[in-house]
Amino acid sequence: MTADITPDIAPKITVASAELWRFPLATAMGGSGLTVVDLIVVDLETSDGARGTGFSYVLGGGGGAVHLLAGDMLERLVRDQPVRPPQALWRRLAGSLNRLGRGAGYLAIAAIDVAAWDLAARRQGVPLYTALGGEARKLPVYGSAGFRPLQAPEEAAARATEYAAMGCSAVKLRLSGSHHDVALLRAVSDVLPEGVHLMADANERCDLARAKWLASQCAEFDALWLEEPLPAYDADGYAALAAASPVAIAAGEHLQGAGELAPYLAAKSIAVVQPDLAMMGGITECLRTAEFAAHHGLVVAPHFLPALFVHVAAAAPAMQWLEHFPLIEPLFAAPVEMDEAGQMMPPEIPGHGLVWADGAREEYRIAG
Repeated sequence: MTADITPDIAPKITVASAELWRFPLATAMGGSGLTVVDLIVVDLETSDGARGTGFSYVLGGGGGAVHLLAGDMLERLVRDQPVRPPQALWRRLAGSLNRLGRGAGYLAIAAIDVAAWDLAARRQGVPLYTALGGEARKLPVYGSAGFRPLQAPEEAAARATEYAAMGCSAVKLRLSGSHHDVALLRAVSDVLPEGVHLMADANERCDLARAKWLASQCAEFDALWLEEPLPAYDADGYAALAAASPVAIAAGEHLQGAGELAPYLAAKSIAVVQPDLAMMGGITECLRTAEFAAHHGLVVAPHFLPALFVHVAAAAPAMQWLEHFPLIEPLFAAPVEMDEAGQMMPPEIPGHGLVWADGAREEYRIAG
């Protein structure tokens, strides 16, 4: 007589919630002068007590639609469902957009995807980079905050000097596509010590003729790359620019999914690929994009969030730079920081390691 065998009961997602937070910035930031960021915060909990937290964001506000979509996805496709591997869950969520389009849906998926990866890593008791299949490594961080288009050259030079003193091996200016940019490039180039690269970001301000002119100016000051001189959708323009540019071209933060990046990668019309966590739909698609970039021999330098992307970089050798632009970092209790050499390593704690600061939820949540 054989003993009764009780099959294991697979754990399910018992809690799947989405909140909308609104975080006003202390000052206008970046090339677009951001003053507010909407966050979509997702919490997952399983029937066996494991938890994961994720987030996405909308720069400049307007996150209400993303919050609603995230809530709908959680209700239909996540809550009371078996715990799935993050990649499988991502495909399930992305498939639900076949008749909606990516748009705000990818921003919603990003928050769920980050939470799913945090949950998976914490269930295994390992850092996120291990769950992603990576090995911890140091990455250089370039300084990007405190620069604005049409900024006083001496102010930009002072900020660049601060970053160099912090150990950063590169700084990134914001340009306007005007002759004022030459003064900015010169002022910063003059104060950078040997070994510190100069980068530039035009925030989609140029047409093709002006982009070619600006690229030539950046080359005069030995810039490592010129970022987003053209509108993100102009794949043909980027191909024409790359063929004529004496400086490497970077782009990608406004593109959604590896599919939208494909023509840029295949044509090598950009040399530096810059996935944005929210626009890409989360960690899963950022990692896939980095793998495609590696296939084409391109460098990956993700947009924002170095304390999260340092985990992804451990599993993506093509990822060579992280960006210091502390936008939502004040909301975290103790995000990993770069060291005195301007480099960053992932923390050795389960999950992604990002924990909300005390009182942040109560202060900034506007819908739950």
